[in-house]
Amino acid sequence: MKYIKFLGLVAGIVILNILVLSPGFLGISIGSSAFATAFGITLLIASAIVLFYGCYVLLFKPPAVIPVKEISTHEDYVEALNRYRQVKSLEEFITLALEQLDRIKKKRTTLMNIINQRFDQGELSHKKFSSVTYEVEKLFYLNVKSMLSRISVFDESEYLSMMKGKQSKFSQEILQEKMNVYNEYLSFMKNSLSTNEEILLKLDKLIIEISRLDSFEPGDIDNMPCMQEIDSLIKQTKFYKQ
Repeated sequence: MKYIKFLGLVAGIVILNILVLSPGFLGISIGSSAFATAFGITLLIASAIVLFYGCYVLLFKPPAVIPVKEISTHEDYVEALNRYRQVKSLEEFITLALEQLDRIKKKRTTLMNIINQRFDQGELSHKKFSSVTYEVEKLFYLNVKSMLSRISVFDESEYLSMMKGKQSKFSQEILQEKMNVYNEYLSFMKNSLSTNEEILLKLDKLIIEISRLDSFEPGDIDNMPCMQEIDSLIKQTKFYKQ
């Protein structure tokens, strides 16, 4: 997207200069008069400044860092995770989390399309399926946000130093406690990723069950196996988070 914006900026500057300096349009020619020369040179200098500034802002300026607690959109989550790609010790976790984000977006779109095709928005069935989709999606992003909170305070240099045995000056008790802390980091992220993978699987099941049903009563929805599994997962995870 940023490259498209930059190309749009370049195209705009080129078109403006053509319109102003081309004999077929305004025809302001550098050298024809003092005013035309001053105007033409000013336009070229201003164009160069705008181009270089736009290049910096669109291509090189680091994006503003959004605090984890303020992350809200899908794009925010993707951008936040991408900032930690250079943390090699967590690269596997971050790569998987990004893949899961891509998949949850696609599955939600597919699921909502099926729901909208099979039910009118005013129907109870539509409301029930939409509600559970919203709840399970909210749980998914909550897990990602919790991961980001841990990643943001993960000290990779100290972790690598400890793993390479460069902290032998400390007692075994302290080293073991430090190792326990970092193992807790990694274990939490593994569990969050596992929960999100389970969510993705249950959404797949829900998509299949809805798509193959011919007709059913709204009261049958709560008895659908995948709906019961999703409801159980949401309740267990909410209890765990408390």
